[in-house]
Amino acid sequence: MDRDIGLDRLASETHWDFLIIGGGATGLGAAVDAASRGYRVALVERADFAQGTSSRSTKLVHGGVRYLKQGNLSLVKGALRERGLLFQNAPHLVNPLSFIIPNYSWWEGPYFATGLKFYDWLAGSLGIENTKMLGKEAALEEIPSLRSEKLHGGVMYWDGQFDDARLAIDLAATTWENGGLALNYVDAKELIKENGRIAGALCEDSISGKAFEVKAKCVINATGVFSDNLRQRDKPAANKIIQASQGAHIVVSQELLPLKSALIVPKTTDDRVLFAIPWHNRVIIGTTDTPVDKIDLDPKPFPEEVGFIIENATNYLNVSIGPDDIKSAYAGLRPLVSLKSSGSSTAKLSRDHYIETSESGLVTIAGGKWTTYRKMAEDVIDRAEISSNQQHRDCRTENLKISCGQPKPEGELLHPDLPYTINQIEHSISEEMPRNLEDILSRRVRALTLDREAASSIADNVASLMVAKGIMAEDKRSASVEAFQAQAASSSSESVK
Repeated sequence: MDRDIGLDRLASETHWDFLIIGGGATGLGAAVDAASRGYRVALVERADFAQGTSSRSTKLVHGGVRYLKQGNLSLVKGALRERGLLFQNAPHLVNPLSFIIPNYSWWEGPYFATGLKFYDWLAGSLGIENTKMLGKEAALEEIPSLRSEKLHGGVMYWDGQFDDARLAIDLAATTWENGGLALNYVDAKELIKENGRIAGALCEDSISGKAFEVKAKCVINATGVFSDNLRQRDKPAANKIIQASQGAHIVVSQELLPLKSALIVPKTTDDRVLFAIPWHNRVIIGTTDTPVDKIDLDPKPFPEEVGFIIENATNYLNVSIGPDDIKSAYAGLRPLVSLKSSGSSTAKLSRDHYIETSESGLVTIAGGKWTTYRKMAEDVIDRAEISSNQQHRDCRTENLKISCGQPKPEGELLHPDLPYTINQIEHSISEEMPRNLEDILSRRVRALTLDREAASSIADNVASLMVAKGIMAEDKRSASVEAFQAQAASSSSESVK
């Protein structure tokens, strides 16, 4: 991916079949789908790819065990199918992970095992491994820190785990490989209308300030939690449909909480489930479901969310988690769709996706989750074909391999507490269009998510590589390092201090 070449192409090519606004999971998935069908498609993202919600997940590719309890079988079955396709199409990023539900009453083992065997059955031929019941000793071998008092055993089942931001970057690369275009730091400032129909957008390169018109047969709004902003630019009187919900996570070391399998807390104090998941030699613990009115690109965990996570996790664990144990903390906003008046519990809102076409032809897709991004993309491109009167072309992404962008680590580690090497950073600078330190250390590699202090300590070294590659000016280096280090300090969340 070459950003300068992409900008020239975006500005010079006179017409596109689809212009997608939004570079998270949904928009990038739609770009891959359209490009692989042979359409001329361009995607613009005003910040970095996956800078918002799509890099802040629980890192799971799953059918949704709790949706099974809610009786939403179609959502679960569809998500399990998409989970299986992700294993096939992105094996470099998606891997199976075993989960343990601890049982502290005699009836819990048979109860959970029955439901999870049905979960296995719904996955069909795309399943992973079969659910099984474990005795007390076997459960403790998988999760040594489990509270052993009154522990009967556990139920082990399987789901998927992935790297969300890396998948987003690889989807952008896959778009380019299939003839499409995906650009970060390009803002769609205004919608262009001709005879009452949307005909494109006035876009601006946020780096140079250069503005240009991008004409397209159909514009797709894939801006996630910001969907209502674009909908109301199209039609100021449009009712809002997004009810955002914040999900917070904390990250601790595996030395504090050694896990062979992930832990699932089956029922928290707000009737959700909570996960403790091994990931890159860390453990991610979360998540919450907090309704929010203010929609930010960079939300932070609330003090009560951090307390909730620690309380509900340690109810099941013989560990104490204090502020100094938290390597990092992050939060993301779910773009939940509510077509009714606001005020309902976000935990009860559907995680399925929603597509609408406005009177002027703006196609909006919202809701959903990472696991189902491919199906969401297929559905929205099908709808966009109809909206723009284009002849239907069959979706090709069921068996389309996702680009494997990040090279394997070679040579000396950047930091002894992080699994990344200089060759990976150099590749990202040259091939993956980062514009600042956060792009690299938060999303091209996951240093900031894994360990804020370690990420902060290597910022100057990475800035030197960016200067050497011509991505950063020498006179901007010190300020860039200071800005990143300030952000790294904020990722600790003052709320845990």
